[in-house]
Amino acid sequence: MRIVCLDSACRVLLLQWRDPSNGELLWEPPGGGIEAGESTLDAARRELVEETGLDPVAVTDMCIDVPRDAWWKGKRHVGEEPFFVARFDTHRPRVGRDGLLEDEQQNLQGHAWCGPAELADLVGRLEPPNLVAVVAALDPDGPWKDVAS
Repeated sequence: MRIVCLDSACRVLLLQWRDPSNGELLWEPPGGGIEAGESTLDAARRELVEETGLDPVAVTDMCIDVPRDAWWKGKRHVGEEPFFVARFDTHRPRVGRDGLLEDEQQNLQGHAWCGPAELADLVGRLEPPNLVAVVAALDPDGPWKDVAS
């Protein structure tokens, strides 16, 4: 499950991770696993706090399932993953690292708030590769729809 965080200018928050199995860099929205007995929305809110320190109330119940085919830690992950949207009224809200586990602290390299044009400047793999279409689907009236068309 992932959370597409949008700031007041409709920039999306991406976290940069270094894959510990091969050193490859990848950018993706915050997110993670769903714990036993946890709803996907509750998991999205928990993961947002753990990975960014951002306000979990910003995560809405709007969700789409996104087909994924990605490698992480030497394992291939194939299937649909729920993507939620979170909206923030401020310009590039401050992202924290306090909730990260020790291995996440080591593997998280940084973050960026990106508009559609800035995605091409990122060093490393973008996950999911169709992120522009995902953001456009979650924010149909925003600027991402023009790029996705």
